Amino acid sequence: MDLPTPLALVLVIAGLWSLLMWPPYLRDVLRSPQARDTNGAPTRYMTMNLMKISTAMVFALATLVIGVRGLIG
Repeated sequence: MDLPTPLALVLVIAGLWSLLMWPPYLRDVLRSPQARDTNGAPTRYMTMNLMKISTAMVFALATLVIGVRGLIG
């Protein structure tokens, strides 16, 4: 892949940042009293946040891979 080194570094940093920042938010969501109803079933709050976090982490991983491939050449 032909990507300038500064751009590849930006992608690597952005990918790592996202992969490091989303898991604590996931932990907070799972511990939240809004995450489950009185029967213990997942609520829309939990479902929506799980979808948001998983999508963001997939994009973060893709960004990281593209950045690393750009650095490697």
